[in-house]
Amino acid sequence: MTLTPQFLDELRARTSLSTLVGKTTKLQKAGREYKGCCPFHNEKTPSFYVNDAKGFYHCFGCSAHGDAIRWMTDQRGLPFMDAVKELAQAAGLELPAMDRQSAEKAERAKGLHDVMADAAAWFAEQLGGIAGAEARALLDRRAITPETARVFGMGFAPDSRGKLKTALKTYGDPMLVEAGMLIQVEGKDPYDRFRGRLMIPIRDARGRTIAFGGRILNQGEPKYLNSPDTPLFDKGRTLYNLDRAAPASRKAGRVIVVEGYMDVIALAQAGIGEAVAPLGTALTEAQLERLWRMTDVPILCFDGDAAGQKAALRAAHRALPLLAPGRSLSFATLPAGQDPDDLVRARGAAGMEAVLREAEPLVQRLWASELAAEALDTPEQRAGLRQRLNEAAGTIADPSVRSEYQSEFRRRFDLQFARGPRPFVPFEKRAPFKKGAWKPPIAPVGAEAKAVGSAGIDRVLAKAVLAGLIRHPAEIARHVEILSSLRLVDGALGRLFEAVVDLALEDQALDSARLLTILARSGFDGVASDLLRADSMPYSFTMKIADPVIVRSDLDEAIAILIARPEVDAALGEATAAMQARFTDEAFERQVALVREKQALDVRLANLVQANEDARALGAEGD
Repeated sequence: MTLTPQFLDELRARTSLSTLVGKTTKLQKAGREYKGCCPFHNEKTPSFYVNDAKGFYHCFGCSAHGDAIRWMTDQRGLPFMDAVKELAQAAGLELPAMDRQSAEKAERAKGLHDVMADAAAWFAEQLGGIAGAEARALLDRRAITPETARVFGMGFAPDSRGKLKTALKTYGDPMLVEAGMLIQVEGKDPYDRFRGRLMIPIRDARGRTIAFGGRILNQGEPKYLNSPDTPLFDKGRTLYNLDRAAPASRKAGRVIVVEGYMDVIALAQAGIGEAVAPLGTALTEAQLERLWRMTDVPILCFDGDAAGQKAALRAAHRALPLLAPGRSLSFATLPAGQDPDDLVRARGAAGMEAVLREAEPLVQRLWASELAAEALDTPEQRAGLRQRLNEAAGTIADPSVRSEYQSEFRRRFDLQFARGPRPFVPFEKRAPFKKGAWKPPIAPVGAEAKAVGSAGIDRVLAKAVLAGLIRHPAEIARHVEILSSLRLVDGALGRLFEAVVDLALEDQALDSARLLTILARSGFDGVASDLLRADSMPYSFTMKIADPVIVRSDLDEAIAILIARPEVDAALGEATAAMQARFTDEAFERQVALVREKQALDVRLANLVQANEDARALGAEGD
């Protein structure tokens, strides 16, 4: 069918928006409009307005805005076509005619919906009868109340091969097989799929039963049995409890993904209604996309055992290619060996909320899992970690998010394995460089140290690091991955940087003199010579004579600062722009945190400069 703009305009005109919204949201007349507390975020003072004349709603608190169709998709969580169909039915408006094939498909689907509705009613009836005593006892043991069982439409399938078939015989075996309620085996009569199980209806976004999950009452396998895929049911695209969780998530501002039916039901009974579950499979891309339509950062709360945590990690990797600015996942870790059902029965909703408050972002879950994957004692093992992190970030399709993950993984790697900032130690507390009891007074901070920040840290420091690498080519191999990807300088200095790295990689036994000779033949004589006359540079690694241990330590620190500073500057620029565009506490706190991080980098660099100036002063006094 084709939905023309004229048809959609007519549909909106025939729909009283205030009546539609008023079914689930309390509204009060306010002049020509209606107002109430916004259903899309928690508020105490009404800032949500509905205007029937103009046909839209708007919240001045969270900027939620839309018409009748948007209300059905955003607040009710319906797919677009389902929203249009429901509104058209309520307005007495016929949908545009479908082609023959689509009409036949719709008619067949209608019949299958009837089958599933009648099956759900029959199972519920059996649960309340004599035969359902054992199933009711299971619900009692799981602390599921009769009211909760009713809300979720729970039922019981007798341990028989033909009772459901007989009860629904008017539909005929072919339709019952197509609906997944009977099993067809070649050469035998079809028989009931679900036998001797607690039955849990699976509903679509409109609340219609489309499939079932059946839990065995005692011991046995499989513990859970789901309907097969049918014209109504695609388990890779369906989330259990979506119909009830979608509106609940609008109010709560979150959606929680758990592993199983009983987890969802237990959470709902405890007052946490915004939970859904995949249906016996790993979380799929289609299910992730459906979750992101509900909230930007769904919370995955899988079981605390090894299998549950592996499932969470699989979901994390599956989500990576789909990430977008502002769209991610977070992960709540349950106590070992517990699932949400266990937790709320033991500690109630407060216990679950405590776990949810500690949910960690996707980047932390990936970092922690790779960090714990294997020992990291050798350079090869650490290189393996770096490679795995780069490969994970490389799967992200969005370039801006991919860049942020690469930067974040690099920052965490450097913090984990690189030497941290060397604390400034006053001269009188340091061990003397030469023998003797006399100690000079504390040297003041030199002009070079004070000018580091104002002179442009990237180019100044890049020049010093390059001079250090030319003096100490053996150090290049230890930082080859970072140096190979370095793009902080351009022009002659940048080309020289690349040449020095390439030459050192070709010949790792290269010393400074041979490196200079090769560079001179390649046309870099003047630039390289200027750098090596840079004993005025305030770093140990640029000096002709220096302690090798100090050189290595200071060069490590300088390279770490060289990499980190542009990332901090860029992030600070974005945070400042964001705060200027819209001042919020969060934006201000981020800007302050980045300013402090930038200042910390300045202190680290100043420590390198100051330590070398002190060493020079002491050398001069000793002379």
